[in-house]
Amino acid sequence: MSEMILLKNLSLTYAPGTPLQRQALLGINLSVAKGEYRAVIGPQGSGKSTLLQVMAGLLTGEGQVTVGGKDLRLPKNRHNLWRQVGFIFQYPERQLFEDTVFNDVAYGPRNLGLNEAEVQRRVMAALAAVQLSRDVYHLSPFKLSGGQQRRAAIAGILAMEPDILLLDEPTAGLDPRGKGQLMDLFSHLCRQKQVTLVLVTHDMEEVAHRADKVTVLNRGRVVMEGSPREIFCCRKQLEDVGLALPFAAQLANALQEKGLPVRQMTTLSEAEQEVTRLLT
Repeated sequence: MSEMILLKNLSLTYAPGTPLQRQALLGINLSVAKGEYRAVIGPQGSGKSTLLQVMAGLLTGEGQVTVGGKDLRLPKNRHNLWRQVGFIFQYPERQLFEDTVFNDVAYGPRNLGLNEAEVQRRVMAALAAVQLSRDVYHLSPFKLSGGQQRRAAIAGILAMEPDILLLDEPTAGLDPRGKGQLMDLFSHLCRQKQVTLVLVTHDMEEVAHRADKVTVLNRGRVVMEGSPREIFCCRKQLEDVGLALPFAAQLANALQEKGLPVRQMTTLSEAEQEVTRLLT
């Protein structure tokens, strides 16, 4: 598969040459293939959000950054990246500003220069994808509930039909049902539409259940990389950087310490199957 994101020896320093100078990223080498679901995890302050902002062309550092085939060292490529890359921040509803939900979602497609029929098609498809009912389309977004505002803001990104989605804790503050629905939607876009997805999260269950590959950051460096199973086999290394295992991996370790012959587990479905096997 072709690479959609390629970083080579990326480093970034905040406020260089000042008393506030801080190394945010150091020597990052990373590639993400087309249609891949990549999770980025790490303790607070490890550089996860900074890394996403570099991928989105919002921050620049030293080294090579290529996204969607475009070299982001060139300003013109960074300025046009919004046509290919959707960035969903932690609280995307704070970006709502139009008079109606429909117009807010239509803002991006209209700026692409699409005709109104195509704009309407994209808006309706995006609002349906986030499960907002038609009776809110012509309301002010500020009259919606918090969860509905989150969905409307995400619909505005989806209506752009990006090739790459960058997600920075997109379900923060949502109830479990709303969170599950949105994460299912993102998985669908990745699996069925071949959208390349990079997710920053602290939710190890989501990582274990959904990701193809995991990158672990600590103090601005990549310290581990591999499949969820490979990463969550390394309890000591994760604990050393302040990360917990998903429940299934914790259960596997606990049972193994009791001398029970259990296989390594990363997802809840694997845990259910393994416990059933032990009891039969």
